[in-house]
Amino acid sequence: MALVSIEESKQTSPSKGFALFALGFRPFFLSAGVFAVIFMGLWLASLQGAIATPGEIPAVAWHGHEMLFGYAVAVIGGFLLTATQNWTSIPMPKGGPLAALFALWLAGRVLPYLPVPYLLAACVDLLFLPLLLVAVLRPVLRVKQVRNYAFSVMLLGLTAANALFQAAALGLDPAYAMAGLSLALYLIVLMIVVMGGRVIPYFIERRLNSTTQKWTAVEWLAPATAIALLAVLFAAQLTQVGQALPALLAAAAAIVHGIRLAGWHDKRLWGVPLLWVLYLGYGWLVVGFALDALHAAGWVPPFLALHAYATGGIGVLTLGMMSRVSLGHTGRMLEAPRIMPWVFGLINLAAAVRVFGPLLLPEHVTVLHQLGGGLWMASFAVFVAIYGPMLWHRRADGKPG
Repeated sequence: MALVSIEESKQTSPSKGFALFALGFRPFFLSAGVFAVIFMGLWLASLQGAIATPGEIPAVAWHGHEMLFGYAVAVIGGFLLTATQNWTSIPMPKGGPLAALFALWLAGRVLPYLPVPYLLAACVDLLFLPLLLVAVLRPVLRVKQVRNYAFSVMLLGLTAANALFQAAALGLDPAYAMAGLSLALYLIVLMIVVMGGRVIPYFIERRLNSTTQKWTAVEWLAPATAIALLAVLFAAQLTQVGQALPALLAAAAAIVHGIRLAGWHDKRLWGVPLLWVLYLGYGWLVVGFALDALHAAGWVPPFLALHAYATGGIGVLTLGMMSRVSLGHTGRMLEAPRIMPWVFGLINLAAAVRVFGPLLLPEHVTVLHQLGGGLWMASFAVFVAIYGPMLWHRRADGKPG
């Protein structure tokens, strides 16, 4: 079970010692929060023509790249570097090696804006995921945890997706950029489907002392439908095949994952912010699958599903996961700080604005961009303010990590 060894000790007075590179979640969760604020600000400024984007690609493609390979990959890296140690009981990179890996991720974010050849920036950015893959795969292979090989395969897929994008940014076929982004988005959705199926019902059961309802067929079908949908939608983008199969698969995915989500439900979770934010985050994936089906049928534009997955599924669920994991792994009680329910509300509102706003107010898309982006920035700014000291300082209980 993922992160089953999260400590739930009582909070004591935290030590003020520096511990940013004591375990993988610390630098990557903190930097993901900071980056979410800064880059969204840059994106909103670029919409006004105030900032040019790097590389030979449209601004919207660069926005997608940095939200996926900047923000989402930072969260994935922090999570896997921490969870793998729990899964295998083998120490993961810390100290200097962890700082070097983090510096590589950071360089990939900064170099494109500096007066250096873009080829250098692209190569640096492309190095991070393979090195993360090596760090995660070695202990998993050592203990022969077959069930966790899938995450290495997905990291390899993300590396290929980033290579497609960077090829376009370096001046090759522009179609590579959107193909790479589509592949990356669905791989991250697949990662959430797999990991969410492990941790969300576990967290609910542990906190509420109950057994979540599960249907074996649905639990098997959930990742299967996500994989099939990823493959078909990616193939459809590359080959322009008909839309009937994508529509059917997306509709099936919406039904299967909706049933899965209903099976995890316990009405008491709505009284626990650290649970309902994860529950709603997964719910946004169901919305995304449904909107993908409607788009394939020709009834809605494609960007509605995109933002349901990205702002809703990825944004909401990762913010909730970072909030919970950071508390447990810094030796604190698993109780959200008082302001965090409001923050979880803001990030869900940001998703609603980006997904449903264009349907209700199509003539105010620019204002909706600014509003959704502002809500996103506010959510992560508060997260950084509240969780930054926890991530920077040593554990509250004095334990290592």
